[in-house]
Amino acid sequence: MTDTALKNPERRVYEPEEVRDNILLSMVDGIGPLMMKRLSDCFKNATAVLKASSHDLQQVEGIGPRLADRIVHAPEQYPVDELIALCRAKKIQILIPDDIRYPERLLEISDMPSVLYCRGTLEACDSLAISIVGTRGISYYGRKQTDRLATELVNAGFTIVSGMALGVDGQAHRAAINANGRTLAVLGSGLLEIFPREHESLYHDIIEHGAVLSEFHPHMAPLKGNFPQRNRIVSGLSLGVLVVESPRKSGSLITARLAMEQNRDVFAVPGPVDQENSRGCHRLIKDGAVLVESVDDIIEVLGPLSRPVLTPQSPAPVRLPSEVLLNDREKKVLQFIGTLPTSIDRIIEESGLAAHQVLGVITALEFRKILRRGEGNSVYRL
Repeated sequence: MTDTALKNPERRVYEPEEVRDNILLSMVDGIGPLMMKRLSDCFKNATAVLKASSHDLQQVEGIGPRLADRIVHAPEQYPVDELIALCRAKKIQILIPDDIRYPERLLEISDMPSVLYCRGTLEACDSLAISIVGTRGISYYGRKQTDRLATELVNAGFTIVSGMALGVDGQAHRAAINANGRTLAVLGSGLLEIFPREHESLYHDIIEHGAVLSEFHPHMAPLKGNFPQRNRIVSGLSLGVLVVESPRKSGSLITARLAMEQNRDVFAVPGPVDQENSRGCHRLIKDGAVLVESVDDIIEVLGPLSRPVLTPQSPAPVRLPSEVLLNDREKKVLQFIGTLPTSIDRIIEESGLAAHQVLGVITALEFRKILRRGEGNSVYRL
């Protein structure tokens, strides 16, 4: 859990007026995610930063007289009220880390966006997410594997996250939508500057099936330097990153590296050994990424969730991603087992199943490390 979450245990919905100072501070030239974290470590909040003197600001590492002066005079320099009005008119939500709508998984990364712009909806089930990334020059093989794996993940209850780029990204979003699932896109431009233009239709479809996100001003152009920065959000939103197809030099490998730094799992799909588009994935596998042949390879590696998530596919909140692979009987038994020791006799009675059926399921769930035996004739979920 982050310092922000600890200082503000009562997260709630914040109106645009209440986040004005966060937006204003994020607009100051020279203040990126890492500098924002340094400021938040030294001052209580964005309001306190904007009220600080130039002398006090310069006590923060990396802030010299010029940047301190820009911060002090920010209220006079930046049209924040115009930005808020624009977002209202365009139905863009403005989220800060203390807002209950802010993606909880992003709170775990050290350089979380101080302001996140959103079009669409974010739901609790989106914390059960996998990022799918890869080359823009997708092959027939890459397209086929992206479709298959994205569809299988959606059918298991996962949200698909990507960057809406040409190639693997766009294919992953489209596969999730076609499977009637949820998908999140993180842009390297502002939300009102759709890039690439070829994905304008996809952009609107993603909003209907999830959300499009950006930390940049809504009219920010798709500058080259924005894309490596946005990749940390792609990986930060997810339990793990799946690289489907990648040459030796690719933005998807940057996303994979960021995922490792964020303590996320990294997965890679092997490809033909004589193809350049396979070399990035093969290098990741040599370096320790999980080789993926099917969705089971992804799900069985993922660790426990920070808190249970209810998905449409599960009758009870999911605590371990591997629970989505259970059959109907296993799911039925599991819904009668809590984190405190539960009598097996009581499970038999409440489930309505025969004793040998319940005992068989319990043995299978214990083998999968979903539950453990307690004292006496009891079991409990991990």
